[in-house]
Amino acid sequence: MALHIVIMGCGRVGSTIAHILEAQDHSVAVIDQDPDAFRKLHAGFKGSKITGIGFDRDVLIEAGIERAAAFAAVSSGDNSNVIAARVARESFGIRRVVARIYDPRRAEVYQRLGIPTVATVRWTADQMLRKLLPEGALPLWRDPTGAIVLAEVAYSDHWVGEKVTSLEETARVRISFIARLGETILPGPSTILQEGDVIHVIAEERELDRIAAVLAKPAAPGKGGHLCGSRSPGLERSAGPSPRSFWETGTRYC
Repeated sequence: MALHIVIMGCGRVGSTIAHILEAQDHSVAVIDQDPDAFRKLHAGFKGSKITGIGFDRDVLIEAGIERAAAFAAVSSGDNSNVIAARVARESFGIRRVVARIYDPRRAEVYQRLGIPTVATVRWTADQMLRKLLPEGALPLWRDPTGAIVLAEVAYSDHWVGEKVTSLEETARVRISFIARLGETILPGPSTILQEGDVIHVIAEERELDRIAAVLAKPAAPGKGGHLCGSRSPGLERSAGPSPRSFWETGTRYC
């Protein structure tokens, strides 16, 4: 179903969002104070281009806010973005609003005001760190306050073959999902960690260093549900269930 979306700010982010939405057959109106900003929109852009202040009621009405399904405030000013988002929600009843911010310290305040935010600087920093630091805990997502994160966590090879529940108990963390061979697995009580698995945890950000440090160490002797016994080279496989059993249960038999 085609929707009408109003975007405040025609910088790189705003113009990119506008192009993507239009390519998906949505109706788009873009607001910016600087008429030259609309040059970032390609020549074939069919949406509306309104010059004005994005939290001005008349400007918003001209952009079609009264029939809009959503509003995005992505200008270069944190305060302008939040004011515009509040006007869209409180004056025009738009339920889907989001505001981009540059100062992550303001995220908690905005969240209390009921305005979903995207902290541009912090998100960009996290993405850069993912490329720079191959080990440890790398945040993939964080809540608007920055306190809770979804993170990819490295682990010692010694944990391969252990039950995921063993890692959770030892590190005192919840493993949300595992990326395995291009698929996503929700771990269960019998799921065994395989070589190449990428684990993702949900935790408080302040706990990430501790969690990463715990999982970087070998599993304690006798800890967890290792099903394979010794990992000495040349160890013969014992008889076990068919390969299908592995894919259904996530359990590795040696």
